[in-house]
Amino acid sequence: METPKTVLLGKTLNEIQHITQNLGMPKFAAKQIVSWLYEKKVVSIDEMTNLSLKHREMLKGSYEIGASAPVEAMRSVDGTVKYLFRTPTGNFVEAVYIPDEDRATLCVSSQVGCKMNCKFCMTGKQGFTANLTANQILNQIYSIPERDTLTNLVFMGMGEPFDNLDEVLKVLEILTSDYGYHWSPKRITVSSVGLKKGLERFLNESDCHLAISMHTPFPSQRKELMPAERAFSITEIVDILRNYDFSKQRRLSFEYIVFKDVNDSLVYAKEIVKLLRGIDCRINLIRFHAIPNVNLEGTDMETMVAFRDYLTQHGVFATIRASRGEDIFAACGMLSTAKQQKEKGVTL
Repeated sequence: METPKTVLLGKTLNEIQHITQNLGMPKFAAKQIVSWLYEKKVVSIDEMTNLSLKHREMLKGSYEIGASAPVEAMRSVDGTVKYLFRTPTGNFVEAVYIPDEDRATLCVSSQVGCKMNCKFCMTGKQGFTANLTANQILNQIYSIPERDTLTNLVFMGMGEPFDNLDEVLKVLEILTSDYGYHWSPKRITVSSVGLKKGLERFLNESDCHLAISMHTPFPSQRKELMPAERAFSITEIVDILRNYDFSKQRRLSFEYIVFKDVNDSLVYAKEIVKLLRGIDCRINLIRFHAIPNVNLEGTDMETMVAFRDYLTQHGVFATIRASRGEDIFAACGMLSTAKQQKEKGVTL
């Protein structure tokens, strides 16, 4: 049986330097390889034409690019595209391309499934299967047709990024480094329920924007919606963030899915104002997309507008995120779950 080759996509410059050194290639070869990977975005080692034929053949003996195209794409009437990728172990993850006037955002996944089991999230209903590698995360960007038009990236797809932080940080390095994509950290937002060790490490090791999933300011209710609250409370998260110096280079936001008759009254808005007092941040209000077997509903736009206006009038800048792709399994995890269950002969 042929030994699987090691993938190059998702390797940092330091890792590529180790590879070239072990193969006896000249020192400058590592920078040539990362240039082919992250600037020219080649799909085969044969395309790396400034490497000698001998070195290309040497590299091909044990390595490959490791890019794989999506297996399915669902296109919305509003231009949103949901891409489905198959992992080498036969699981599925999603990436969502969202065009909006002069912005083109890609939402990427960091895990197959998720351990957090938030009540309102389809991905959590899958349970946790595996962490994605840096290769599998970066491939979601590398292998879509719109890759060169992207203006923003959000880690808000399947999985909890702070639960796979080593691989996420490696991808962030590649995206923001001079040898990689040359992206400004201000183009990237990482979203988390707020795992303590991951949060502190992310704040110290990355300059990218941060989004925390709040969904209610009351810890007792947040435990019901988000079991992770039991390990690390929203009040503890806010205390850490209050003591962190957020410069103009980094934006802090809180994600707040608005559920009908659950967290949409002004009582909640007033508590958010109290909780976030003194922190430079924003609230993103999100309309809920229904998922099977969950007794939660989205609230009406009039209520969301009143909620937004109260927050903004009381010093917490708030926005209402436009709903996109509602006709193509809009909720995160829906498409991958449907595909997985179809292959097993199960109906969603």
